[in-house]
Amino acid sequence: MSAAHGSSDTPRRNPLRSQAVQVTLGLLVGLALGMWLSHEASPSAFTRGLIAVLDVVGTAWINAVRMTVIPLVVPLLIVGVAGGGDTSMTGRVGAKAFGWMLGLAIACAIFSALVAPPWFGTLVLDPEATARLRATATIDIPPADALSLRTWILGLIPLNPIKAAADGTLLPVVLFTLLYAFALGKVSDGPRAAQLAFFRGMADTMLVVVRWMLAIAPIGILALATVLGQKLGTSVLGAIGFYFMVVIVLHLIATAALYGVMGVTRRVPLRDFARALIPSQVVGMGTRSSLASLPAMVKGATDVLHLPATATGFVLPLCASVFKLTSAIYWVVGALFVAKLYGVDLPVSSIALVAASSVVLNFSTPGIPSGGMLLQVPLYTSIGLPVEGIGIMIALDTLPDMFKTLLNVTADMLVAVMTVPAGELTARAE
Repeated sequence: MSAAHGSSDTPRRNPLRSQAVQVTLGLLVGLALGMWLSHEASPSAFTRGLIAVLDVVGTAWINAVRMTVIPLVVPLLIVGVAGGGDTSMTGRVGAKAFGWMLGLAIACAIFSALVAPPWFGTLVLDPEATARLRATATIDIPPADALSLRTWILGLIPLNPIKAAADGTLLPVVLFTLLYAFALGKVSDGPRAAQLAFFRGMADTMLVVVRWMLAIAPIGILALATVLGQKLGTSVLGAIGFYFMVVIVLHLIATAALYGVMGVTRRVPLRDFARALIPSQVVGMGTRSSLASLPAMVKGATDVLHLPATATGFVLPLCASVFKLTSAIYWVVGALFVAKLYGVDLPVSSIALVAASSVVLNFSTPGIPSGGMLLQVPLYTSIGLPVEGIGIMIALDTLPDMFKTLLNVTADMLVAVMTVPAGELTARAE
């Protein structure tokens, strides 16, 4: 009886004090405010000034979050690889992570190739509306060498790792750091211990900075969402609205399926998995960047799921660098939409080729703006789609990109959990 009485006296935490609730409210309120402001036929001086200020606030917060990525990823990778004592084990973890990435990409590609075509078969377009939309198509195709496999491979080996870090090109930095970490695992105990102590201290310090940045996340997300809502408005109708609906629904289904995988495997409690993800998901949707959400992912994996260093310091940065599960969905949907828009009959073989290419090229996105989109230029040419359609996809990517990032972030965390042995997860939970 006393226990029951004691539990009833325990003060309940105000849900509004939860960081996950705060950032979610910031996103929703910002979108609603922005869409309300978009109803002005001609924005007033006040609206223009407010949007300008919020744009500065939101961009400054994104920059502050991105500022923490390299200083956080580098020490986490070094400690995760060299601090484990068995670098061969890290190699096995990496292979397991790539196995999960590949499996998830194949499953999503098959799903989108089966579900999207019948859905687009129901779409009837207004010729005048599609003509206006096609007239807006502009695309600056980079030199062929910029999209080649040779350029991508050479780009993985930075001539100057410090410059690569300054430029924010994460994948070359990750590969150089992995090389350094594996080498550190081979040196004598004294020098290795000294460096590991330094990098552990650096990682712990950067996690404090990340907590500071996430503490003001509701303000940054509110500012970004207001600017986005004012830009989009509520007039996403017709062909564009249909495209948005298909992309968003398929991404939400795929995201829900990832939760289903966690629920079936029971590697960690589903509630804890969701709680660890919410801040990084909202940050990712607000910034439309998996990279910007990486610090929040690391914090959730460390504080809520208690994942080991190999998962938080190695797998998560690796996934954020190379794994874009969304490609397996939006490549297929985008090709079907462009085909419909230009009146091209896309046979089953071409759809299958697009789906297969989205898996094969998933890990080779070039480090240029809209690289994932532009990578499809040779593919569109080979299946008879006008490459100008990619310009439309880039122009329409703002809203779908929020849900693409949601899927990518969720997939990154799932892969990180799946690389940890079940027994180790249980021991950490206890």
